[in-house]
Amino acid sequence: MKEHNILGVILAGGKSSRFGSNKSLYNLSNNKLIDHTLHKVKKYFDEILIVSNDKELKIEDQKITIIQDCIDGYLGPLVGVLSAMKYANLSKTKRDWIITFPCDTPFFDEKIIEEMIKKTNTPQEKIYFIKDKKQRHNIFGAWSTELEKTLEQDIKNNFRKVDLWADKIGCSFIEKDIRNENEFLNINTKEDLEVAERIYNKK
Repeated sequence: MKEHNILGVILAGGKSSRFGSNKSLYNLSNNKLIDHTLHKVKKYFDEILIVSNDKELKIEDQKITIIQDCIDGYLGPLVGVLSAMKYANLSKTKRDWIITFPCDTPFFDEKIIEEMIKKTNTPQEKIYFIKDKKQRHNIFGAWSTELEKTLEQDIKNNFRKVDLWADKIGCSFIEKDIRNENEFLNINTKEDLEVAERIYNKK
């Protein structure tokens, strides 16, 4: 089932400073890292937005739009979220929600997409994050696009950390029971990519 009131968003605007170059374009098991996320997300949304500041990132797919951060100079993922909200609110088909995903966490369980979609159908809060027993995963989030103006003003007031801003607004968590220890493996370095490749080779 495609969700028409929600924009699926992949945040790929980071500097990849620890990786050395744009990690989303590196191959993992014969597919670009970003493609592993796209493969899962495309099943659930009729349109997908990628926020990336790399002009070399090009994907030929009518369902996918690529934009840059709306504020120059990388100021963290909140600017990517703001950029997606602006796009969703200006779109010909107005979106009430965006659901965000990182470009560098290839093993996540697709069920969390379904759970976030459910929350947007009967929302009690304007922000939802995935959380396991150990930590919260703030880039896996559902965000009401009503927050655009508030977020923009708070970024101007130097809010940079996702958790601090979300706690200020008020957020809830979708508890995730981790069955795969690699589910939230985040690829930040080439060594992490080698670990991920070994995991794929064991499948």
